[in-house]
Amino acid sequence: MSYEKVKQAKSLTIGTKQTKKAIEQGKAEEVFVAADADPHITDSIVAMCKERGVAVVHVDSMKELGKACGIEVGAATAAILSD
Repeated sequence: MSYEKVKQAKSLTIGTKQTKKAIEQGKAEEVFVAADADPHITDSIVAMCKERGVAVVHVDSMKELGKACGIEVGAATAAILSD
């Protein structure tokens, strides 16, 4: 279900650094975090989302999240951006 939302997103950012930047700039509408990603990497993003009131959706797999984003490699995080 969650992957469909990523696939249909008009504007998307992929990866930890880009997702962090989008959250800081107030552009992230919804953030997707892969459950099998290193918590050392994802914990700070989840905390940033909580501070700023951005919705966090946990998905099962980095590989599936990457595929939903249209890339060949896994993605720890991705964000749907507001228009």
